[in-house]
This record gives sequence, structure tokens and C-alpha cells, in this order.
Amino acid sequence: MGEGVKKIVKKGLGEMKFNLGGGAINWFPGHMAAATRAIRDRLKLSDLVIEVRDARIPISSANADLQPMLAGKRRVIALNKKDLANTNILHKWLHYFDSHKQDCLSINAHNKGSVKKLLDLVEFKLKEVISREPTLLVMVVGVPNVGKSALINSIHRIASSRFHAQEKLKRATVGPLPGVTQDIAGYKIAHKPSIYVLDSPGVLVPSIPDIETGLKLALTGSVKDSVVGEERIAQYLLAVLNTRGTPLRWKHLDNRRMEGLPNESDDKHEYNLKDLLPKRKPPLNSSDVNYIEDLVTKVQRALFETHSEFNGSVEDETDLEILIEQQFEALQKALKIAHKASEARIMVSKKFLTLFRTGKLGPFIFDDVPETPNSVS
Repeated sequence: MGEGVKKIVKKGLGEMKFNLGGGAINWFPGHMAAATRAIRDRLKLSDLVIEVRDARIPISSANADLQPMLAGKRRVIALNKKDLANTNILHKWLHYFDSHKQDCLSINAHNKGSVKKLLDLVEFKLKEVISREPTLLVMVVGVPNVGKSALINSIHRIASSRFHAQEKLKRATVGPLPGVTQDIAGYKIAHKPSIYVLDSPGVLVPSIPDIETGLKLALTGSVKDSVVGEERIAQYLLAVLNTRGTPLRWKHLDNRRMEGLPNESDDKHEYNLKDLLPKRKPPLNSSDVNYIEDLVTKVQRALFETHSEFNGSVEDETDLEILIEQQFEALQKALKIAHKASEARIMVSKKFLTLFRTGKLGPFIFDDVPETPNSVS
């Protein structure tokens, strides 16, 4: 992270601390503490762990509090949301994990073929203990919103096709096994030996090591927007994009509409950007698609123009603040948010973050691949 970004982050967030009871943020509720204890207990019984991380932040989305325990287990790291991650950098991350003798796959939890490859690797990793154990347990862990639930749902569908008896059950009960209570349930994915995949609650660590990690988790949705504030998250995203020179790469999009996009969209279009988010996915008609593409082009053009016309240095704190302020104003015009709206800044931030989180602004990875030998957590 550039010096300008670091200073803006520190100034913008003040003395906020990402820890239990620290500063103005209390983001580690009691149910997460209970979930952490439950996960620790179940990890002791698991033969292999699938640790789901966000491919955009391969290190920042690791559950640091569980790493010492995970390091002693058979483990596969699944970098989910690979469709939102920069492919070239993602390859470097896969090489990084491989160089540390850690099994790692990039996946799309919504893609059946992608999930099958993951399950094939899991079965391969368990071959060495198959002869000794008639029943094997695989646990899925991950911080909130890395796509763990989507992965579990895909595993359920694959398991149901393999073992039809599971189609009538939301979950196939595991056990009784030595030391395993019958209320632990999972999906059977293999027979002889029987391999079950157990779910676990999404849980964050009791403390986040630094503000940058906390902002990355907030940007990708693992920390609720209301905890940090949409405007602060959008400010951080703009700071990173500007210091990387990302808007300048959107120069070719300036003539995009003339190359095939329709004319100006209807100002009265009723489409809601929230419908792009995973929980709400109505089928898009051609008008909706054109509206979104047109909006994305306007947003990218607004950021490109403000950046290219800027005479200051993005490494200078004051200059970067001025640029970001100009970009907020440009985004407000591009998104057609009324100037007099009392919450215009928040509305701009929410829409801008929605476009980023759904991949409309392009693929990104925010963690830097370590240049020196380091742990995988």
C-alpha cells in the first residue's frame, strides 16, 4: 500500500481499531466467540480441512486465529471467487502456495465443475488414511462472506446426485462415531470409505492485525459495511485504484458506446443495482444489461477523466485526498444522484461498492504476493 494511501487510511479512520471492544468498532459479537470454540472442537475430529478464502485477498481472508491449529491438519486452501480476481496475479498466488507445500485451488463455488475438482483433490488427499479409517470427516471453514455457504450448497447438490438418499434430506447425519455426537451433520461425498463434509459457522478472528487488513475484509464484504461505513470503504477503494493507476487503463472504454453500446439509457430506468448481489438474482432482460453496461462505462470514464486530468501526486496525502474528492463529485454525476440529496455521499459509495463487488469494474487482487519466504497465513 502506497504512502499516500496509508496516510489517508490513518486520517480517515482516526483511532479506530479492529479488535474486540477496540475504538468505535465492536465487530466480534458473542455468537462468533461461541462459533470459534465449536470450530476448534470439530477440527480435532476432522481428517481434512477445506479452508475457504477470498481469491481477491488470499492472506487477509485467512482466519489467523485458527492457523496454528490448521497448520497441523491435512488442508486444502480454496481461493473462492476466482471470477472476481485478476487471473495473472492469481497464478502467482497459486505458485506461492505450491512453493510452501500447501495444496491450493482457485475455485468458483457456484460452478459445479470447479467444485468437483476440489472434491477430487480432497478424496486424493485422504487416500493415505482410507485404509485405516472406515469413515472420514472433512470440515469447511472460512471467515464470513468468502463463499463458504455457496460451496456447501454446491457440495450438497453434487452429493445428492451421487447418493440419491440425500435428496430427501437437507443433511445426512454422520455417526455415531467415536467422540462424535450425532447432532453433527454433513453431506456424504464418497463411499468405501464414507467421506462426509461438515459445515461450520463463518467466524472472524478476535482481532485484525492492522487497519489495512480490516479495510480489505470490509471491501470484500467480510465485515459489515455498517461497522466501518460505506464512505470510508469507498474512499479506500478509490485510494488503492488511484495509486495503482487503474483508472488510466480504462482509457479505451471512452469510445465504448460508439463501438456497439446502445444510445443513452432511459433516465427513468427502474433497475436496482442491489439486484446484482448474490442474494437477489432476477433474470436480466436486455434493457437491464444495457443499463448496467452503460452505467459501468460512465463510472469508469468519470474515474479515468478525473485521474488523467489531475496534476498532483497520488503518493502525496493531500493531493490524493483532493483527487478522491473530485472523483466522488464525478461519480455522483455519473450515477445521477441528486446534488441536494442529504445522503448523496453514502448513496454514491453504496452504488460504487456494488459495482466493484459484483465484478463490473473488473477483476482485482488486493494482497501482494510476498517476495520473501513467509507463512501461508
